[in-house]
Amino acid sequence: MTEKLKELESRLDEIQARLALPEVYGDPAQLAKLSKEQKELLPVVEAIKARRAAEDGLGQAREMLNDGDPEIRDMAREECSELEAELERLEQELRVLLLPRDPDDDKNAIIEIRGGVGGEEAALFAAALWRMYAMYAEKQRWKVEILSLNDTELGGVKELSAQIEGAGVYARLKFESGAHRVQRVPDTETQGRIHTSAATVAVLPEAQEAEVDIKADDLDISTCRAGGAGGQHVNKTESAIRIVHKPTGLVVECQDERSQHKNKDKAMKVLRSKLYEMKQRELDESRASERRLQVGTGDRSGRVRTYNFPQGRLTDHRIGLTLYKLDAVMNGDLDEVIDALHTADTAERLGKSEGETK
Repeated sequence: MTEKLKELESRLDEIQARLALPEVYGDPAQLAKLSKEQKELLPVVEAIKARRAAEDGLGQAREMLNDGDPEIRDMAREECSELEAELERLEQELRVLLLPRDPDDDKNAIIEIRGGVGGEEAALFAAALWRMYAMYAEKQRWKVEILSLNDTELGGVKELSAQIEGAGVYARLKFESGAHRVQRVPDTETQGRIHTSAATVAVLPEAQEAEVDIKADDLDISTCRAGGAGGQHVNKTESAIRIVHKPTGLVVECQDERSQHKNKDKAMKVLRSKLYEMKQRELDESRASERRLQVGTGDRSGRVRTYNFPQGRLTDHRIGLTLYKLDAVMNGDLDEVIDALHTADTAERLGKSEGETK
């Protein structure tokens, strides 16, 4: 471990030296790559230096325990206690910093939401979920673009896919994937009975063209008239695009734009991200087990979260989190939930990492 930490310090020194070179400064690709690595290494090296300083201080304080002056020995004992606690905290921080990062964390994301069991009420809940994520994205100053939307006459969402761009989007949203259940009294319910319905969410890291090789011969692309709940151009032009990836059977549709070309570009973004995720799962079995939040069938089983409107309660079943601030959450106040999921994930990975080193 000591050698590994020294290597990290040396690597940071090397990067900082290279960043000062004119030929690197004039190469945008190399500059971006080195700057990103520097940003990742800085907190690790700072923690290493802080731990070393605490170790040096503890060594000096322990020497003072042998001093002939009782007052100095008392001060030394107090300082030892404080430094031992600080050293333990720094070692824990360093273990967390050294955990392998998800290489997709810095990527933009494709989010897909589908109404599940519950008919129109499920579609209305899916629309409420989309509003929640869109409001959260706005608070984070992320850019949101709807790629495809299949809505209902009452404003519900049968299916929706959207691209969200910004710093660390996938890292923040990746644990939202799964089956979400709602318990509430629908507006159409005359006797005040609580109904249960569900919607599913899938969050995919946006893949670049270089990361996924898609052959033209593997695609079956067709056009059709856009359908939906309304709008002046609905069913007027053959602008909607449907792409079938023949080797995998994946089907992607996009009808959000009037232009066939724009719809095709958007559909390809979604297809590329789906294929990228499939590729990542095949390459790394642990990724599949780690993503225990993956989208389910949309029924009432396998749920990851329940939204109970009569009680104003949100429950995340994966980590046993219950919050009585449902109105705030539905208005995009998601940080507390997301932070708790990340904390639980870090603790789980840290436990596995420590178990492997024993």
